[in-house]
Amino acid sequence: MTNGSTPPVAGPGAFVHPALFYRDLKEYVTGVGDFVRAALRADEPVLVAVPGPHLDALRRSLGAGEGGDPQGDGVEFVDMGGLGRNPGRILAALQEFADRHPGRTARIVGEPIWPGRSPAEVREATRHEALINTAFAGRPATILCPYDTAALPAAVVADARRTHPTLIEDGYDRPSPRYTDAAVVCSDCDLPLPEPVAVGLVLDYSAGELARVREHAQAWAHGTDLAPARRADLVLAVSEAAANSLAHGGGSGTLRLWTTGTGTGGVVAEVRDAGRFANPLAGRRRPALASGDGGRGLWMIHQLCDLVEVRALDTGLTLRLHMANG
Repeated sequence: MTNGSTPPVAGPGAFVHPALFYRDLKEYVTGVGDFVRAALRADEPVLVAVPGPHLDALRRSLGAGEGGDPQGDGVEFVDMGGLGRNPGRILAALQEFADRHPGRTARIVGEPIWPGRSPAEVREATRHEALINTAFAGRPATILCPYDTAALPAAVVADARRTHPTLIEDGYDRPSPRYTDAAVVCSDCDLPLPEPVAVGLVLDYSAGELARVREHAQAWAHGTDLAPARRADLVLAVSEAAANSLAHGGGSGTLRLWTTGTGTGGVVAEVRDAGRFANPLAGRRRPALASGDGGRGLWMIHQLCDLVEVRALDTGLTLRLHMANG
């Protein structure tokens, strides 16, 4: 155990993924700010992706150092409230940032879970945190993930101990004794999805019926409160999910569509098939133009939807796609 006034960073060829446990804004700004300043002193590229209020506090903290020299220069700031609205988008953004700086150690602050996240969002963000360890294994990078231990549920903090090899708590950093393999954490996230109150459309489909799926989805979407642009996004996401069923999910599937009933005009599309997730990272990295790995459709789905819930079970694969009207 070491006195962690500055969070640990990766050495050559190493990947470091610490969880920073904090209890108030002062602890947050100190811990994250020290990490960013250390990266800047080392002339390493820095990405800070945190929710808006924390982003503002960090900008103020890094705005000027001793002598009035700005310390925020060279830092890329991103509002995680937008980027990470669907947790399935985050990993691609982190990888793309690291890719833009070949030969250098990327320093990233990523805060995918904050008070106010829905349980469904938290579960997919937990899956994301586990998959970071797989995606960045052996890569020179450090991804620091802050967790508000005073406001987040105890179960969320417990999961952070499972998804991060290193913990920073009370000014000390140490290995996490509860760190768990990513495959186990992802399997634990595959809990049964709650049944909707009412389903608006159920459609079984098989080979040669992709156009039929699109037509039914489009007709149903016209009866919802979704704006035209969001209706188009929904139909495209459903089409990509159904196409994956036909290509990789046993050649058939079932589509269900319903409204959320929350007064927000949101809708949910669910696609079930007999498929398996051979690669849990599929769809979480922008595919190359000539890619044939089957991840292009999933990547597009993640970009279009406000939340993608994934369930990989022995009985098959379920994608539940959430679309808000804004």
